[in-house]
Amino acid sequence: MSYISDSSSLNKALRQQYLNLPQGHFCQVTYVWIDGSGEGLRNKTRTMDSEPKSIADLPEWNFDGSSTGQSKGHNSDMLLIPVCMFRDPFLLDPNKLVLCEVLKHTQEPAESNHRNRCNKVMEKVKDLHPWFGMEQEYTLLGVDGHPYGWPRLGFPKPQGPYYCSVGADRAFGRDVVECHYKACLYAGIKISGTNAEVMPSQWEFQVGPCEGIEMGDHLWMARFLLHRVCEDFGVVATLDPKPMTGDWNGTGCHINVSTVQMRDQGGIEHIEKAIEKLSKRHAEHIRVYDPHGGEDNKRRLTGRHETSSIHDFSAGVANRGASIRIPRQVGQDKCGYFEDRRPAANCDPYAVTCVMAITCMLEEGEDAHELK
Repeated sequence: MSYISDSSSLNKALRQQYLNLPQGHFCQVTYVWIDGSGEGLRNKTRTMDSEPKSIADLPEWNFDGSSTGQSKGHNSDMLLIPVCMFRDPFLLDPNKLVLCEVLKHTQEPAESNHRNRCNKVMEKVKDLHPWFGMEQEYTLLGVDGHPYGWPRLGFPKPQGPYYCSVGADRAFGRDVVECHYKACLYAGIKISGTNAEVMPSQWEFQVGPCEGIEMGDHLWMARFLLHRVCEDFGVVATLDPKPMTGDWNGTGCHINVSTVQMRDQGGIEHIEKAIEKLSKRHAEHIRVYDPHGGEDNKRRLTGRHETSSIHDFSAGVANRGASIRIPRQVGQDKCGYFEDRRPAANCDPYAVTCVMAITCMLEEGEDAHELK
């Protein structure tokens, strides 16, 4: 069995005694932001005199960027700009979680702040009402890095019985999954489902449909909730695109995309046009689909384990080995959406939705300018 954290064995009943104490008219607001790695999340909490009703009620804040890989020590203050507020499923109402953009002292976006640019692009394509849905896969590990529920020596049985499974010998960590689902619903995140995945201890949740910038906001906060729930249970959720070498599936974050034109009758024509545009920018998209310019996805997009090759672009109806999958129902209805299966589990949803909008939704010329 995998090792769980020491903190998870602390007395939770005693903890609850303190959490149940009244807090008067005060409100605890936890600011959440993406750190300099482009993958990690940080947070800190402040007291407000009353419950904020909207983003406009939340003050800007700051933090030490030299401790998060976002600035140098001699000029370390970074700014937190609240952009999206959620209910807090850990401290409960009236307390809040707030997703923030990070700006430098010059008011320019930090290098890992892809939301700023994404928001500008989404404003340009807002009349197309772009809908996104992202399928976030992850793997549960012990704090020692060993997959949760795997034998200490050797390996579990080969893949096959674990996808959408039930049973103590094949579904590992369901408590985490169900608690995360409820936490997302309470918070107001647009989570739409969850399931066990192909590799044991691998799971997936789906967020969406979300319109425009909302996709990144909701997926990042859903990731934060996942890490916090795992913290309570003493395990780790990794978004590594290939956490286990060998004959085991990798971990992705497939994105489903549509515009109002694609959803209308005869929309398959617009879906096919979008796929044709994507085929011409395969390399550019691969560089955006993980935080390391495609290096992470090299381990995952091998052409095996339900993936396409990182070197080739492909598309097909109901083909889970293609870069782009058109669902069978969409092929029959001649309208709907398409799925890009290339993004890695640790992708930045702001960067992914941004490049998708640029390639598929902007006019020629304008799209080339935005890609620079």
